[in-house]
Amino acid sequence: MNHSTQTPLRPSVRGLDGEDASSPSRRGSGRRRWLSRRRVARSRRPRSTTWAAWAFLAPVTIYLLFFFAYPLYRNLDLSLRDYNVRSFVQGGAEFAGLENYRTVLEDPAFFPALAHTALFTVVCLVFQFTIGLALAVFFSRSFRLSVTLRGLFLVPWLLPLIVSASTWAWMLNSESGVVNSALGLAGIDPVNWLTSPDWSLASVIIANIWIGIPFNLVMLYSGLQNIPAQLYEAAALDGAGGWRQFWSITLPLLRPVTAITLLLGLVYTVKVFDIIWIMTKGGPAGSSGTLATWSYQLGFGNTLPAFGPGAAVGNLLIVITLIAGLVYLRVERRRYAS
Repeated sequence: MNHSTQTPLRPSVRGLDGEDASSPSRRGSGRRRWLSRRRVARSRRPRSTTWAAWAFLAPVTIYLLFFFAYPLYRNLDLSLRDYNVRSFVQGGAEFAGLENYRTVLEDPAFFPALAHTALFTVVCLVFQFTIGLALAVFFSRSFRLSVTLRGLFLVPWLLPLIVSASTWAWMLNSESGVVNSALGLAGIDPVNWLTSPDWSLASVIIANIWIGIPFNLVMLYSGLQNIPAQLYEAAALDGAGGWRQFWSITLPLLRPVTAITLLLGLVYTVKVFDIIWIMTKGGPAGSSGTLATWSYQLGFGNTLPAFGPGAAVGNLLIVITLIAGLVYLRVERRRYAS
């Protein structure tokens, strides 16, 4: 008896529309519907997340555009055009290119102002950081009235700058100042703090150091609180004294806080204007003038304002601050990596 070979048939599965579900057309349409639903679900979820992200970013973006990007653009435009009072109000100033920058760099007052800015910044940063670190270490040890005394040290930081500068100007007054009165009681001749070319820059440096110490105290004190006490206990058990613990534990672990403290101090100190202008107005004879005060004098302090050169000095100050900050961050990164 001959048996014919037959191929087994797969059962036919019909969909709701009557079409064979196992057919290629049925499988293709099902896959397309699945991909379509997935695309719809994917497009819906990120859209809500994206709008929420933009809603949170919008206030910061608007703030940066209006109070950072636009002023920078206007200052750059001022430095590249030949503005006078009429064109400053009505517009239409001629394009001058880099002529204003050339005028500033060739001015005899540029390098003295640059040197005063560098000296003012370096001395203030060194003393503010050193005194602030010493006070932070002192207050990190609990004792009675610690919180009260730490709060009193914040007073210079909380006072308006015009109040602090006016107070220091009164204290350093050559005739009726408290400092000269104290020097007289000690048998020392009075010093012309604000009117002598030898002492005017030192006077504004002293005032700015006093104002900046609380900021360094707060930043460094918060960093010290994050150092585990067990490290000091272990070091003490190993025989390490106070100085050894400070150099081997405190300073290395404070490095991240130190970097941001000095960087913020650099940015603030380079652009200090109010203290110097209130106390000495950059005088006498430019002996206490910095790039910030010189920029203001060029733009607003003269009878015939030079808006272009004044804006050029401001832009140079921004570039110098940016370069100094990037160099410092690079040095700190290498030191931290090593």
